[in-house]
Amino acid sequence: MFEIGNSLREARERQGLGYPEIELATKIRAKYIRALEEEDFTSIPGDAYIRGFLRTYAEYLGLDGDVYVDEYASRFITSWRDELPPRPERRRISTPDRHLERRAVLLVLAGIVLVAGLVFAAFRLPGSSTNVPGVGTKKQQQTAPVRRLVLRGVGRGTYVEVRRSRAGKVDLQGTVEAGETHLLPGSRFYLLVRSPAGIRVTLGGRAVALPAEHNLRILVTPRRTIRLSG
Repeated sequence: MFEIGNSLREARERQGLGYPEIELATKIRAKYIRALEEEDFTSIPGDAYIRGFLRTYAEYLGLDGDVYVDEYASRFITSWRDELPPRPERRRISTPDRHLERRAVLLVLAGIVLVAGLVFAAFRLPGSSTNVPGVGTKKQQQTAPVRRLVLRGVGRGTYVEVRRSRAGKVDLQGTVEAGETHLLPGSRFYLLVRSPAGIRVTLGGRAVALPAEHNLRILVTPRRTIRLSG
C-alpha cells in the first residue's frame, strides 16, 4: 500500500509542473488535481470521475494509471459501499396488478411485431431503399478517430528522432526549434529526445510527460509512456 496523494505530488514537484500547466494539458480542473493530491475524494463528483481523473493525472506524470486506480479501489470503494442505505423492500404485486402487467407486456410485444412486419414489407417493395435515415453503414459507424503525435518546440531547439518501431526507419530526425510543430499520424512511437526541456509532446490530444533526462529514449502509446534503455 502507498499514499496516492503524496506519490502524485512528489512526481509533479520532481518535474517542476504547476497546476495551470497540468489543467491545460489534462483538461482536469486545478481544484480536482489538488483534491487527488490531498486524497480528498469527497470533493470530486462521483466514483467514475475519480477513477478517470486519477488515471489521466498519473499517466500524464509518467506513472502507471492502473496501479493508482487499483489502490484507490482497494482502500476507498469498500468503505463507500458500507455507507450506502439498505435497499428498500420490493413491494409484492397483487394478482390483479400482475394480470394488468402481463396484458401490457403482451400489447407492447404485439406492437413491436407489427412495426417489424411493416419495416420488412417496406424493404421488400420494388424500388424501396435499403438505407434507413439517420443510420450510417457499419463501416461508417466503426470508423475510429485518427490519433497523431504532435511535437512542439519550446525554449531552445532540441534534437529529436522518431520511429514507429524500435529498429525501423526514422520518420522524423532533426532539431525542433522553438515555435516549430511536427505532426505524425499513428498511435505507437519510439522517441529519442536530446533535451526534453526543449519540447512538448502530445499523442491523441494527451500530453506526454518527459522525464528530465539527457538523451531520453521512450516508447509512447495512447495509454502510457515507457522509458527505454540503450
